[in-house]
Amino acid sequence: MSFPEKPLLVIVGPTAVGKTATAIALAKRLDGEIISADSRYFYRGMDIGTAKPTLEERDGVPHYLIDVAEPGDTWSLALFKSAAEEKIANVQQRGKLPILVGGTGQYVRAVIEGWSIPEQEPDTRLREAVTDWGEEIGAEGLHRRLAVVDPEAARQIDYHNQRRTVRALEVIFNTGRRFSDQRTKSSSPYSLFLLGLNLERPLLYQRIDARIESMLIAGLVEETRALLAKGLSPDLPAMSAIGYREVTGYLQGHYDLDEAVRLIKRNTRIFVRRQANWFKESDEKIHWFHATQTTVDEMVAAINQASNWLALQGDNDPQEVI
Repeated sequence: MSFPEKPLLVIVGPTAVGKTATAIALAKRLDGEIISADSRYFYRGMDIGTAKPTLEERDGVPHYLIDVAEPGDTWSLALFKSAAEEKIANVQQRGKLPILVGGTGQYVRAVIEGWSIPEQEPDTRLREAVTDWGEEIGAEGLHRRLAVVDPEAARQIDYHNQRRTVRALEVIFNTGRRFSDQRTKSSSPYSLFLLGLNLERPLLYQRIDARIESMLIAGLVEETRALLAKGLSPDLPAMSAIGYREVTGYLQGHYDLDEAVRLIKRNTRIFVRRQANWFKESDEKIHWFHATQTTVDEMVAAINQASNWLALQGDNDPQEVI
């Protein structure tokens, strides 16, 4: 199969729909290599709670941007975009097909829409002041303050994600400009072909519940306990990921394990609904396939039948994810 100049195959869809297995199967058929766009996969030692594919599951297919940081590190969107672009270019230069895969919609959009992300240096004192303010008025109260000065940013950021609310306010107070105005888009630098995997919501929720139960059996509680024992703060971005956050609450005695599991399932459902805002099934630029009724042969046929790759122009309105 011949591809256009600077090809990039992108696979999107909600968590637990089967993106990883599909990407690996396609990579083996199309001589591809996988670039992860899942923000949970960055951190070493966080394997069970992220459903990170094992080396065995990767089946010899090269994967990039997995286990590239320690849990105490912070990978910004700008850092990810730069690293992803470098990996994509390297794969293309070697004559392979880069496949961008992940459920973190903001990260995928940043790459395929050519976002320009200003690198605002952190202001530690200001960040601490805003964080303290949030402690006084609560996460929801702080989010309401953000909505007053930047309604668009508030719409994109879930109020539970207090770290991003703090960051948005920090940038606004530092620059005097709205946070939502400081990210620009350009035309995509790639020849794109977008594949979407979907599944009826009740069936997807069953898969999610089964995955969470498997994580618990595999040792999610023990993994979280070990991370905390290393001195990692529960407030770190890595530890705020769904699964680790709720289990931490259990380990700290805030509620029992049954409640932690209930919260994980509830918060994952909320996450899925927010993921859907990034890549809509009504988007004609995305070739959608049903996760349980589609074969890899059908996907390869769809790519073969396309007269050219479809370029995404970035005219959809992105939403922040947890």
